[in-house]
Amino acid sequence: MNILIINGPNLNLLGVREPNIYGSETLSDIERWLNNQMEAEPHAITWFQSNHEGRLIDRLHEAIGNIDGIIINPGALTHYSIALRDAITAVDIPTVEVHLSDIYNREIFRKISVIEDVCVKQISGQGKSGYLDGLKKLLSSLN
Repeated sequence: MNILIINGPNLNLLGVREPNIYGSETLSDIERWLNNQMEAEPHAITWFQSNHEGRLIDRLHEAIGNIDGIIINPGALTHYSIALRDAITAVDIPTVEVHLSDIYNREIFRKISVIEDVCVKQISGQGKSGYLDGLKKLLSSLN
């Protein structure tokens, strides 16, 4: 399977940005860790990160015909990006939403996800393990 993992705004600052919330590992650390998990090994996993909503949408569009499933951590775009939601719907590729922190135990505005209902599953608050759980949920939805 060809899997695309998309990470949104500020996730390039993992390990530096609020480690008490997001942990001390960098996005590269999480990428290496997930790529070395048994469940990931037989799959072609492509990672993409951008701080720009349009670039995330463009990458989703590029996935059509090339990608079997998507894992997305949209960062703050989770809470208001109808454009990102529309792109997920438009590409019609099974997508799992992942968040390192528990968005339901944070500020009021973080409790809302405008993309949750267009995704196969939402995983929140499991740290880096959420990516692995997301991969498992995604793969089970593709079989």
